[in-house]
Amino acid sequence: MKLKDKVALVTGSSRGIGRSVALAYAKEGARVIVNYTSNEKAAQDVVTSIQGIGTDAIAVRADVSRKADVDSLFAAGIEKFGRIDILVNNAGFTRPAMLLNMTEDQWDQVVDIHLKGAFLCSQAAANLMKEYKSGKIINVMSVAGLVGTVGQINYSAAKGGILSMTKSTARELARYNICANVISLGIVATEMTEKIRNDPKLAEIYMNRILLKRFAEAEDIVPAFVFLASDDANYITGQLICVDGGYGMI
Repeated sequence: MKLKDKVALVTGSSRGIGRSVALAYAKEGARVIVNYTSNEKAAQDVVTSIQGIGTDAIAVRADVSRKADVDSLFAAGIEKFGRIDILVNNAGFTRPAMLLNMTEDQWDQVVDIHLKGAFLCSQAAANLMKEYKSGKIINVMSVAGLVGTVGQINYSAAKGGILSMTKSTARELARYNICANVISLGIVATEMTEKIRNDPKLAEIYMNRILLKRFAEAEDIVPAFVFLASDDANYITGQLICVDGGYGMI
């Protein structure tokens, strides 16, 4: 198993992409800290599934845009498992609106969760990982951060910021043997993309942008997360890996 004896913290892992990554890590032997904001039952269901796989997990409620919550999240992980080897900054949501109509609150909510949250969690993780002289930080962005998207300037800006933040993180933390990379995703079959996938007109628009002509499933994306978290990626840092079916190439 590629992640045996490792401890992984996956933000926003009660559902969607985060859930799939948490379960994939468990299957590779990792113990997992499942982070959620509101749906405790969903998070506990992930913990139960992980325990059924044969490893251990805890669910911890935390709003990653709040430093006090992040501190509590990491403290809970350390109390339970003693260390954190892998951080996946995945938490996020959307608040769509056109540029001319977007409110300050819509901007702040999205940027705070995606970008500020990734910063706060990376900072907390780095302060632990530097003591071990090892660690993996994996940030999740979207093709929207590379090519932009209509009606989600807040989301696109936050995701674009994650790319440059990851590169700076990699430069600063290399001295501690900590690797920081970013995975850019396209349209993945989750609750967040349900409207796009189920609306024939929207589905056609997006399908025309995807070279492989299909939306991603969990099994398409989790291998990249496992790889970057494993020792196989010990000499990879500051890199962008696009797992988007070719969407970002167009």
